[in-house]
Amino acid sequence: MDEGDRQLLRRCRVRLVGELQVASLWDALLSRELFTPDMIEDIQRAGSGSRRDQARQLVTDLETRGKQALPLFISCLEDTGQDTLASFLRRSRQAVSPDPEAIRPLDLVPVILGPTGGKAEEPRVTKRDLGQPAPGKPSPVVLGPEGLMPAQLRPEVLRPEPPRPVDIGSGGFRDFCAQERLQGNTDLAYVLDADPCGHCLIVNNVNFSPASGHRPRTGSHVDCERLQHRFRQLHFAVEVKCDLPAKQMVQALMELAQRDHRALDCCVVVILSHGCQASHRQFPGAVYGTDGQTVSVEKIVNIFNGTHCPGLRGKPKLFFIQACGGEQKDHGFEVDLSSPKDRGCSGSPEPDAAPFREDVRTLDQLDAVSSLPTPSDILVSYSTFPGFVSWRNTERGSWYIETLDSVLEQWARSEDLQSLLLRVANAVSERGIYKQIPGCFNFLRKKLFFKT
Repeated sequence: MDEGDRQLLRRCRVRLVGELQVASLWDALLSRELFTPDMIEDIQRAGSGSRRDQARQLVTDLETRGKQALPLFISCLEDTGQDTLASFLRRSRQAVSPDPEAIRPLDLVPVILGPTGGKAEEPRVTKRDLGQPAPGKPSPVVLGPEGLMPAQLRPEVLRPEPPRPVDIGSGGFRDFCAQERLQGNTDLAYVLDADPCGHCLIVNNVNFSPASGHRPRTGSHVDCERLQHRFRQLHFAVEVKCDLPAKQMVQALMELAQRDHRALDCCVVVILSHGCQASHRQFPGAVYGTDGQTVSVEKIVNIFNGTHCPGLRGKPKLFFIQACGGEQKDHGFEVDLSSPKDRGCSGSPEPDAAPFREDVRTLDQLDAVSSLPTPSDILVSYSTFPGFVSWRNTERGSWYIETLDSVLEQWARSEDLQSLLLRVANAVSERGIYKQIPGCFNFLRKKLFFKT
């Protein structure tokens, strides 16, 4: 599909999803060979199977159906009596299409210029003209379209100098162009064009009950404020909840999962808390509520699976966990020092660690094993490697969140999420006397570029 038609579909997406009557379109789409029967079945199964979900998937898939997809789709709308939408798309398309008459080349006639003051001659080309000019006569200069004269007499055409690449302040021109190509291909990159593009919930646990045995997470408010600002800049609707016991954490996550995500393209969950190791099947670790009770990362992710949150089927679900993965302190190993950063830093680094806890109920109920559906469109980013502590500066916040915010600010407009997280891992690994390296469990099916 031409880029102009693709952009037109995206601009009209909200109206199409709201008004498109898909039930009457299937036969017309098949008869005009816009989609195959298998493709139609996939569209009908999209999301919860509602009309809006089917319409949204149809509009998204239409971008992949060739140069004539949009005019054929408009014809299908007319065939099924949806003339208002058809006229709207046709008028919108004509408004952005160039007028062929406005760019029609002029009918130019070549003119041969002789010596100054001489009599104009009729245009004439002979074999002698193509070779060496007659003695005493200047070589003719041909003006006019290239196609009107033989190749040997075609004039030099002066064209504007192509624009030079512009440094966009992050990944540079080359990376920016690569991003544009990927974002235009829905087979390779998720589409994040809704506004807001999704919900972002930040759970910030700072003050814990005395019975929990955990100290306050001093400096976590800096992390929270950073991410609140950053994800708003990335066009998310951000909500912050502070100091939640374990049950209220689960309740807040379930409320988020039960919202209507059908018009949105993504969902983000950030947990800032103490953490520990925990028994798991797919996603390691657990985080603490302020009452000292744990919620496993696996349970957090499972709340947003296709069963509990159908509105996010096929859409990226991102989880950022700032918490310890255990109690081990990584002393690292010696390498040639390539960066002097953070050999010493102000404030006191603290771990977000707590002892390992085995879930006794799991051992007692081996017959009642609950499992996640095949994890797709999920990315869980951990601040540290499982089993190790995660460091937090009492004045500047955690190493992981500070670095994540900085990387998003500099590179989000030109790099995909996986590349961004590699930058975060590399930068955090160079900090401090004790070492830390973030990692992730990536089950995304496509590249993800944030909306900037």
